[in-house]
Amino acid sequence: MFYTSIIQSVLCTSITVWFGSSTKLDRHRLQRIVRTAEKIIGVDLPSIQDLYLSRVRKRAGSITADPSHPAHNLFKLLPSGRRYRSLYAKTTHRLAPFALNLTTPEWTDRFCSDVLRSHSPCCPRSPRSAHSSRFSFSPCRPLSPICPSSPDFPSSPYLLTPTVTKTPACAHGEGCPWMMGMLGGGLSCVVSVADLCQSVVLHTGMLLGAEGTSLALVRKDCDGKRNLEVLTPLTALGCVNEETLYSQAHRELVKGLMGCVLATSSPVNLRDASEDPRFILDSDQASKISAVLCVPIKNHRREVIAYIVLTQSLITAVHFDLMFSFQVLFNHMDVFGMILDNIQLYESSRQEAKRSQALLEMAQVLSKEHHSFGILLSKMAATIMPFTHAQYCTIFIPTFLSLFQICFSRIIHLECEELGSSCQIYRRERDIIDVDPSYALQSLMAVKTLNISKVSDDSRQSLVCCPVTNEQSENVIAVCQLMNKRCRDSGELEAFNRYDERLLEDLAVYCGLALQYVQAVKITEERKASIEVTREVLAYHISATEQEIEALQEATIPSAESLHLFDFHFSGFGLQEDLTTQAAVRMFLDLHLVQDFSIDYKSLCQWVLTVRRGYRNNVPYHNWNHALSTAQSMFAMLMATGQLQNIFTRLEILALMVSTLSHDLDHRGVNNSYIERTHQPLSQLYGHSSLENHHYNLCVFILNNTGNPILSGLSTEQHRTVLHMIKRAILATDLSVYMQRRKDFFSLLKKKRVNWKSEPQRDLLRSMLMTASDLSAVTKPWSEHKKITKLVAMEFFAQGDKEKEEFKIKPLDIMNRENSTRLPCMQVEYIDDICYPLYKVCNYLLTKVDFYVQNRAGQYGPKLMSQYLFSKWRYTI
Repeated sequence: MFYTSIIQSVLCTSITVWFGSSTKLDRHRLQRIVRTAEKIIGVDLPSIQDLYLSRVRKRAGSITADPSHPAHNLFKLLPSGRRYRSLYAKTTHRLAPFALNLTTPEWTDRFCSDVLRSHSPCCPRSPRSAHSSRFSFSPCRPLSPICPSSPDFPSSPYLLTPTVTKTPACAHGEGCPWMMGMLGGGLSCVVSVADLCQSVVLHTGMLLGAEGTSLALVRKDCDGKRNLEVLTPLTALGCVNEETLYSQAHRELVKGLMGCVLATSSPVNLRDASEDPRFILDSDQASKISAVLCVPIKNHRREVIAYIVLTQSLITAVHFDLMFSFQVLFNHMDVFGMILDNIQLYESSRQEAKRSQALLEMAQVLSKEHHSFGILLSKMAATIMPFTHAQYCTIFIPTFLSLFQICFSRIIHLECEELGSSCQIYRRERDIIDVDPSYALQSLMAVKTLNISKVSDDSRQSLVCCPVTNEQSENVIAVCQLMNKRCRDSGELEAFNRYDERLLEDLAVYCGLALQYVQAVKITEERKASIEVTREVLAYHISATEQEIEALQEATIPSAESLHLFDFHFSGFGLQEDLTTQAAVRMFLDLHLVQDFSIDYKSLCQWVLTVRRGYRNNVPYHNWNHALSTAQSMFAMLMATGQLQNIFTRLEILALMVSTLSHDLDHRGVNNSYIERTHQPLSQLYGHSSLENHHYNLCVFILNNTGNPILSGLSTEQHRTVLHMIKRAILATDLSVYMQRRKDFFSLLKKKRVNWKSEPQRDLLRSMLMTASDLSAVTKPWSEHKKITKLVAMEFFAQGDKEKEEFKIKPLDIMNRENSTRLPCMQVEYIDDICYPLYKVCNYLLTKVDFYVQNRAGQYGPKLMSQYLFSKWRYTI
């Protein structure tokens, strides 16, 4: 299924168009892909030749089954039901038809002499009925597109350029060997569309005895307007290179005639052009151009793709059979339109393939790291020069001196040197005075692509310029210029075509991206340097002074009992500043973390002091005192029972103590919702849990800062693991995360599926203990609880005032200063919904921690905690 839908689908894309003209080597390479797929999947697969034949037969069948198809009437089924013959065959028996046998593996290449003799495209036909086809014969095999300028095709034995031979003329009923050769396989020797058109012009001119011939293609510009591109200018028959027989005035006259036909889409058949009021001819023009025959060339969709003109002079026009010539020319152009459309389609596909290759190469160049803008542009410009055959490529960098004064301050100049079938591209150092910037300046001012071809007596020059614009500001930031396109075969200069313009416009787009890329890299490097400077400044100001470090290092650390660190009613808000840091050090000492992880005592003192400086003093509640209270709650739970120390590893205990002290670093006194609504940089940096992510990053910054290497005794794996646990623990203090995870925790204990050897379950337990420690203010004695609650309310009311002033909205009830009288009720609801369920589970999970809840409810018991608090608050209010 994969082979059929992917590989075979790619191999068979338009296979009826290109396979007929592919070389034996190409077919062998394609067949190797099929054989490789056979070996991989172990199944016999149809060969590429069989796929081609089946697609051709399927296509032929669909044409015959579709009456609306333009080629439906080309074939008529024989009575046998197995073969097709010419549509215009006059006999129904004893006829060797020119046909396709659907039962044979190959297309027949033989022509029926009867059919060709009686129904040649060069012979006049009777008027067609409404249901008849425009074609008077059937091709022996499907048209095979050519690969323009490809060396892979062998020279064809068919004759393309007509020569004077003894073969009877095709107009006399013997068939057209040139046209039959084209349909029978002669397309492979056509080099380009121009060569094909030249051959057609010569053949039809010699066939009909015309003295002058010309052919022009219909092109559409970017706006969809149709224009004529004269591919073969008016030339005397037999004098292809002789341009003196017809002057420029004659050629302009013929081009004007084609323009009239283009406007009306109708053929022109004039015996004497001088009598037509649409054309004003002087005596010289009237003598050389008298009889004029102009026929549109259409493709199978009946769209006009070209025009051909045949002319006769005044002397020979009397012997020129216009009606006969018109029919013969019309029949030829029916077939030629199909051939020309086929070749144009394939040339277009080849050009798009080359363009895609150039775009891919430019994208690869852009994706690599470059430290020089000039080198980046040079490499991208060098990718398109081989495709356009340009000799020079110049990129002009402008400088806007004023609104009306512009000059080019810098150029990047590349030269291409042909070395046989390959080319070498060099970057030349040129001054702006050595290069003509006039056309680049015109392109910059007009902000459009300019394609100019100059021909003089001494030299010929072709160039194309394209501006490079900035997509954000739409300003022109550079101009790309290609100069002197050389023909691959002759080496002569020629004009740049629309394909070259598109490649240059693609280069301009990539140059704009390159400039934006370089600017982005420059801005990124500048911001990186700015961040490093900011980090240095922050590290200096946040680090403790040597005097503070020495004072703490030499101080006698009180015992845990004297500091009441084992009691759940401990509060960091009542301690002196020096005792707070000593209490933090004591907890690390009593947990034996200093000894177990070889923590330098001076580094521990400096780290504790630096963490204290990381909290803002102007925040009422989320400050260093709250961090110390949280750490003490975790310490009390760990020391109250050996159960937790048996569950957790020493590394986990270290991570929990570091996390509790650092979990609110640089708290701003507002919540995540306010930070997101005010679009502060923290919300743009983290997206969710902005404050908690910021606390963690600042924690890591302090740990990595010089002088605070308390984790230096860990191995690389231990260091990575402890940082991961610290991050998970700090993020768990976000109440939104707690509300999501506590369902899993409660369910785990309810179903009694606890397995503390499981890392996910231990991670869940660490998260719940972090929240229990963070919310432990509700477990304090009434005097401490009331004091802390007022600090929390002060912080919340300040945020509510900001929301009123900035957003003109009514804040939440808990943050609305007007609801201060409802504070007892809201506090009780907060305890019942958020805190009490967690402490109840902890009481069930851990022995001796029931004191944790009992200390909170006093003699009333856990169930009467809410009523007790409410009565206390109501009495206070």
